[in-house]
Amino acid sequence: MKTKENKRRIHKKNRAVSEQMIMLEDVSKSYSTGAPALSGVNLQIKKGEFVFIVGDSGSGKSTLIKLLLRELTPTSGQIYVNGYDVGRLKRRKVPKFRRNIGVVFQDFRLLKDWNVYENVAFAQRIIQVPTREIRKNVPSILSTVGLAGKYKAKPRQLSGGEQQRVALARALVNQPPILLADEPTGNLDPKNSWDIMKLLEEINTTGTTVLVVTHNREIVNAMQKRVITMKKGVIVSDEEKGGYIDED
Repeated sequence: MKTKENKRRIHKKNRAVSEQMIMLEDVSKSYSTGAPALSGVNLQIKKGEFVFIVGDSGSGKSTLIKLLLRELTPTSGQIYVNGYDVGRLKRRKVPKFRRNIGVVFQDFRLLKDWNVYENVAFAQRIIQVPTREIRKNVPSILSTVGLAGKYKAKPRQLSGGEQQRVALARALVNQPPILLADEPTGNLDPKNSWDIMKLLEEINTTGTTVLVVTHNREIVNAMQKRVITMKKGVIVSDEEKGGYIDED
C-alpha cells in the first residue's frame, strides 16, 4: 500500500512539474549573515504566461532571479524550471540548463568591441550552432527586434533602446522557452521602455514564458498582466490582470 501511495504521489508531483514552466515549493534562502532573503515562497508560473515581479529593494526579487538561473541554491525547498530540479543540478549540467533561459539585464551587458551581429551570434557559437545556421538565425532575430539595418554597428553607436534590443535578440536567438528580464527598462526613456515592453509582449504571443522584474509602475499598471508583489522575502500579492501595489 505504501509503495502504491508513493507512486501515486510521485506521479502527481511529476504531472504538476510538467504543467509549469516555473515552480517553487516552500523555498527559503538565507545568506551567510543569517539574514533571510526568501522565506517559504510558493510559486507556479505556467508555460506561456507573462508575469511581472514587483517590490521594493530588498524584497527578494534579485534573489529569486538568481535562484531560477542556478546562480544560487535554496537553503530549503525545491525549485523546478522547465522540468529541471534546479536545486539538485550538478555543476557540470548548469550550462546546459541555462541554454533554455534567455536573460536580459538593465545594463545590456554587450561586448563593446563587437558589432551587433557578433554580439548576437556569440550566443549561438557557445552552443556550437553551425555557421550557415547562424547566418540565417541572426539576421532573422535582428529583424524581429527592429534592427535589421544595424548589424554592423558597435554598441557605442547605438541608443540605449537599440542596445537593449540587441540584448533581447541575443537572449532570444536560441529560441529559449523562458525569458527572464531583470529591470529591462531601467536605463531607458519612456518611449524606448514601451517599445521594449511591446517586443516582450509580442515574444510572449509566440509561446515564450516571460518573467519581468521591474519598478516601472506605469508599465505594470497599463499592461494588466499577472503581477506578483514581494516584500521582505515573501509574496504578499499574486493577481491576474494586476497592478503595482504600494506596501506600507
